[in-house]
Amino acid sequence: MKRVAFLSLIMAGVFWGMGFPLGKLILTETEAAHMVLLRFAVAALAAAPFALRTAEARALFRSPAILAAGAFYGVAFLVQFEALKYVNVTMAALLVGLMPALIAVAAKVVGEHVSRGAMAGVAAATLGAALIAGKPGEAGSPLGIALAVGSLFIFLAWLMALRRAPPAPTAMAVPAVTVIVAALTILPIALVMHGPPRLDLSAPVWAAIVGQGVLSTLAATAAWQFGASRVGSASAGVFINIEPLMGAALGVALFGDRLTPTLLAGGALIIAGSFVVALGEKNAPPDDMAKSPPTPA
Repeated sequence: MKRVAFLSLIMAGVFWGMGFPLGKLILTETEAAHMVLLRFAVAALAAAPFALRTAEARALFRSPAILAAGAFYGVAFLVQFEALKYVNVTMAALLVGLMPALIAVAAKVVGEHVSRGAMAGVAAATLGAALIAGKPGEAGSPLGIALAVGSLFIFLAWLMALRRAPPAPTAMAVPAVTVIVAALTILPIALVMHGPPRLDLSAPVWAAIVGQGVLSTLAATAAWQFGASRVGSASAGVFINIEPLMGAALGVALFGDRLTPTLLAGGALIIAGSFVVALGEKNAPPDDMAKSPPTPA
């Protein structure tokens, strides 16, 4: 069973890592808010059968925790992909590696045990982010970095809200309802920002939108929750770093992003520090924050 769980976690990390390069392609033909709206519209359609199948699943739409989680989820994606207009794929992906450190700090604040090793990892990841932000070079602007990091705090609020979610009747119920609530949250914001979205997009861009919606949103979330609920939190936390590694690799390979020494050093500190955070929490209980997806893209 653990082998299946680890495969699910790997799948989640790969799917999330695809979100940034797919987003960069979509942004060549539409606005970031419209891209997120279309992405979540596709995800909501795919999620509807799981969210509406039973009365117990439909009851989740009345949960304040789920409603808050869905709203945070949608807004976080809006902010994250606004950032992608100002930073390249590699930088955006590497900054996501800060998420395990943010989770560790949040756990400490709410009274959970956080080891000294984990806090050392937090310090290393924070130093890496500061290094990138202090000298981004051609990888992005200060505004893009601020938006990218800000989106992580909103994702953290989403995680905290999910911790208060009621028991779900099926494994897919909470991810499905969250995605639908997020889509409904994004809709008015996107319309106010840019009006109705363009639908006359090219076939490759539509394929990327479908990939983001089905794979990088719904499937990644469900795969993470399935895998993380079946292994220890420390083991699951290691797989968080697949997303920034995958995104950075695709940014260099497909978009010609230049991996400067500063970006490489900062990214290495973020990822190494995040691994220390995950591996340092060997005694964390199985129902801690790692059970919920830390930050999809």
